[in-house]
Amino acid sequence: MKKIIGLLALSLSIGACKNAPKEAEATAKNTTISMEMDSPQQWTDLFNGKDFSGWHAYNGNEVPNTWQIEEGAMVFKPREKMEGENLNIVTDQTYENFELSIEWRVSEGANSGIFWGVVEDPKLSEPYLSGPEIQVLDNERHPDSFVGAGTHKAGSLYDMIAPTSEPNPAGEWNHFIIHVNHKTNEGFVALNGTEVTRFPVHGADWDAMKAKSKFADWESFGTTWNGKLGLQDHGNEVAFRNIKVRPL
Repeated sequence: MKKIIGLLALSLSIGACKNAPKEAEATAKNTTISMEMDSPQQWTDLFNGKDFSGWHAYNGNEVPNTWQIEEGAMVFKPREKMEGENLNIVTDQTYENFELSIEWRVSEGANSGIFWGVVEDPKLSEPYLSGPEIQVLDNERHPDSFVGAGTHKAGSLYDMIAPTSEPNPAGEWNHFIIHVNHKTNEGFVALNGTEVTRFPVHGADWDAMKAKSKFADWESFGTTWNGKLGLQDHGNEVAFRNIKVRPL
């Protein structure tokens, strides 16, 4: 009996050792993300909670009045567009290798997105024609949540890579860290402290992903390393706050 108990204990110990690396790896990722957020001196605010300094309309000037400030958040209030009007907004500055920290909240059934690598050009009518998008979505209600094998869900690299977990529901705040580093060819999205999406940001692997997506024939899509960050008008109410960036 003692031999049997000893063998069982040894087996359990070996099994625990086999699982340890995966558990340690997951813990390390979460710890790394937490430590990164605990370094406020490295971050630059992109939104002061009071006005739209540092932002402007895509291919335009002042931020449209559809974007309002409520309780320290920038909130998109949908309305009918005037002819030739663009309601998407982008940063004044460009970014190449960076981490973006941003909180977001959607209304029920809402859709929006966060772009990087955006090029402003009269020939490009929308930010998504050049800038890759991290999806912002009400996964419970919006039709996009149920297509594309998950590549249209919140936290996805839109139409390219699906996320591995769900956000908080509509009406509640969520947090993204969006990491884009062309020096190491690494991109990832952390949703509420957990990495949910990882992808290359240029090169052969990026080209292969693009070729399998709706962007396959879009000449300007994902080709610019140094571009603007952008927030999307998709016709639904959405809010953003605590927006900051740091170089990599």
